[in-house]
Amino acid sequence: MSEKQVLAVDYGASSGRVMLGGFDGASFTISELHRFPNDPVKLGDTMYWDVLRLFFEMKQGIVKSKAYGAISGIGVDTWGVDFGLLDREGRLLDNPVHYRDGRTAGMMEKTLKMVGRDPLYELTGNQLMEINTLFQLMAVKERRPELLERADALLLMPDLFQYFLSGAKISEKSIASTTQMMDMRKGKWAFGLLKTLGLRAGIMRDILPGAVRTGSLRPEIRKELGVPAVEVIAVAGHDTQSAMAAIPAREEDFLFISCGTWGLFGTELTEPVISEMSKKFNITNEAGLEGKYAFLKNIIGLWLIQESRRQWIREGKEYGFGELEAKAACTEPLKSLINPDAPEFVPAGDIPERIRQFCQKTGQPVPQSEGETVCCIDQSLALAYRKAMDEIRACTGKQYAVIHLIGGGAQSGLLCQMTANACGLPVVAGPVEATVYGNAMAQFMALGELNGLAQARRVLADTLHTVVYEPRDREIWEEAYERYREIL
Repeated sequence: MSEKQVLAVDYGASSGRVMLGGFDGASFTISELHRFPNDPVKLGDTMYWDVLRLFFEMKQGIVKSKAYGAISGIGVDTWGVDFGLLDREGRLLDNPVHYRDGRTAGMMEKTLKMVGRDPLYELTGNQLMEINTLFQLMAVKERRPELLERADALLLMPDLFQYFLSGAKISEKSIASTTQMMDMRKGKWAFGLLKTLGLRAGIMRDILPGAVRTGSLRPEIRKELGVPAVEVIAVAGHDTQSAMAAIPAREEDFLFISCGTWGLFGTELTEPVISEMSKKFNITNEAGLEGKYAFLKNIIGLWLIQESRRQWIREGKEYGFGELEAKAACTEPLKSLINPDAPEFVPAGDIPERIRQFCQKTGQPVPQSEGETVCCIDQSLALAYRKAMDEIRACTGKQYAVIHLIGGGAQSGLLCQMTANACGLPVVAGPVEATVYGNAMAQFMALGELNGLAQARRVLADTLHTVVYEPRDREIWEEAYERYREIL
């Protein structure tokens, strides 16, 4: 079998990249063609996506691919909840707003007064978070209603980029499932909810499953870039679900952590879990490929280390991530713990100072050095994962034998080992580029090169080299977990 190649476009929290994915029938390859910053742009009091620049950069990646031979497909993924609005001529009405913008402040509370917390969770199965699309839309309705009056289509960000490429206006299921506007059991938009809230149902587009062809590159793009027709494919547009597709699991039941700026801790199921217990624990359900569902908790992830590093750089200390991990490994563990999801750690800024204040307020030793701060973050994340594991076990009634840790966090041996210690399970680390692998795998499935997700995962497991971390020091980590629960 000759090798097929696709382009996987992934917009991450700090950078975007266009990656070349190859499949020869026995193994996968990926290589980076083009990487570029993905920084939000603040104008006035609003934080926007730099959407036109990001589309320009995607096109530069397509141009660079010409040196590597025929490309069979292109697919786009990014984070959930954000969206763009198109008018009747298909033009953007406004730059898409970034989920870290402050416009949703107070909107969840206002919305819940109209529809109720319990009914909303029972319908959508989504973790209630103020950044969710529903609450963003309610902010638009309150502050800029003229945009909704003029809108003809709402497209989530991966669907918007796909529209730019092909002209197809669709809603891919995995990204739609992040909005708090989809009936999770039916896999359709919750039009009754939208009507109750005074939101126009006509702007929503049909929900399609991932791993399907939706069109080909627009003729004007082919002419501009000097490329032939290429299939545009709806992958699992939500980057978490692309990453979940690329878990090299051989077990039917497993836990996973998609560890990047956010840490998504969960398991894969064949149907959503929407129960009193899952509602109590505020666990979310998201749709994946082939009718799978991710049942997971959203936990602050490497954001705490990324933002701490930015603060130290502002102070003139140009540390690399590897250097910070080495410093952390040399400190005494489990002296100080934080709640990673405490509200004070969400905004950008001086995270190390906020950690010191948290530890002082809770009567713990205050981290003084960069190494002590990073150690405090890593071990607190590991214990947050342990808590999420206990909650997921309680909701599913299942026992698990392994945790797959994928994404950028798989590069941190310290975090992987601490997670194994805290959870009492082996941690299998890798792949780092899970989102890109999952994006490419969905395209090969759509192109008929792979016979489904099970085969894709078997090929991936045979392709990759993963590292296994076994639990250690169980007694002291159990004691630390009790202390951790006291500070929540």
